[in-house]
Formats: sequence, C-alpha cells, structure tokens
Amino acid sequence: MRMDELLKKQGFGSRNQIKKLLKSHQVKIDGKLVTGANTIVDAQVQKIEVAGQRVRDSSLVYYLLHKPAGIVTARKDGQHQTVLDLLAKEVSKDGLYPVGRLDRDTEGLVLITNNGPLGFKLLHPSHHISKTYLVEVNGYLAEDAVDFFDQGVRFLDGNICKPAQLDILNAEETKSRARLVITEGKFHQVKKMFLAYGLKVTYLKRIAFGPLKLGDLERGRYRPLAKDEIAILLDQTRA
Repeated sequence: MRMDELLKKQGFGSRNQIKKLLKSHQVKIDGKLVTGANTIVDAQVQKIEVAGQRVRDSSLVYYLLHKPAGIVTARKDGQHQTVLDLLAKEVSKDGLYPVGRLDRDTEGLVLITNNGPLGFKLLHPSHHISKTYLVEVNGYLAEDAVDFFDQGVRFLDGNICKPAQLDILNAEETKSRARLVITEGKFHQVKKMFLAYGLKVTYLKRIAFGPLKLGDLERGRYRPLAKDEIAILLDQTRA
C-alpha cells in the first residue's frame, strides 16, 4: 500500500494534506523520516508514525502458494480452477490477486496479496527481483549452455533477454535438469529461452521469487508470509 493511501484510509486528511505532512517531516517509518507519498508500506510490519502517533492497519495480507500444474494464475477463469480457488473459504478474496503469472502447465511458488502497489513494484524491471526455476528439457544440456544463458538469450523472434544464471544439475542424451535464475518476466520466457538453445521444456517449477522460497510446501497448499519476509519485500522495492 502507498503511504498516502494508508494515511488517507486512516483519516489523516486529503492527499494534499498528507503531502504537506510528509513535506513537513512529520512522518516516520521505523524511526526514519520519509517524504515520498508513493513509498510502499505495511503498518503490520513497519512502525509508522505521524507526528508521534502510531499508525496501525491490519487489512493487508500475503500468502505464498504452491500452484499445481493445471491451475490458472488468475483471479477468475471461466474454464479452469484458479489459484484463488485454492484458498480456504474462510479467506476473504476481496482485492486479492496473484503477483505475476505462471503458465497453466507450470507449478511452483505464487505470491498472492491485496497490496497492489507492492505487487506492481515486485514485477517492475527496475527492481531486478529474481525468479528461480527447476527445469527439465528433452535433450542434452552441454556446458556451453551456461555461457549461452549468461550472455543474454535472443529469442527466435529477435527479442533479447537479460543475462540469466543456469546451473546444470544433470545432463543425459534424452533428458537434462537445471536450475535457472532470471530477473525478468517476459511471456513464456523460460520456455522460449530453451527453445532458442534448441531444447524443449518438459517440466517447469518456480522454487523462489526474490527472497521467498517454496521450500517443502506441498502442491495446492499455502501459508501466510512471515513478518520478516514481508519486511524484506518492502525493503527490496523501496525506491
């Protein structure tokens, strides 16, 4: 949530009045002065004060979910089950949405939140939030693939990706496994990168998104983020 949105919601006045509060150095986050109205905040994990008055808010939520293959990364879908459908009936879906997307046949970590500004910043290229995948392909991954990905892959349509880190886990003639770290989110990016190398992705799983780790969370299950995880996300997206 943006700072000005939080303060407006908590009754500190209009946006213009809130800008004046910020410019007059009356707003602090964890003891430090802040003047940016668009600063992304969460009063549950940060100590936010206005003229010495503590601001509290419990409306923001964050879930880390293990999406199974076959589930759509969307709020609604007329044909398929969505990641929001996996949340318990007791969980309010108001304002919740998945940050970014995974293909329907891809499984792994999905962040679900109602903190829209944070989600936008996590996906913005300027913040270089990494995404880590386990990949299986239908052929032999030679050592030259490491340099191929590290130099930035040119898609078959001419688009170029930023350099990516490839670690080959095992390589055989008919199947290879690797770990791939990217800092972008182009459409079908991982699959297109391997196609450019000459191999087809047969299995794809996201195991990390920035500081968030999937760990041993079972398919179809979810958990709320810990306060320290939320704090790291807020710190990494601070302008």
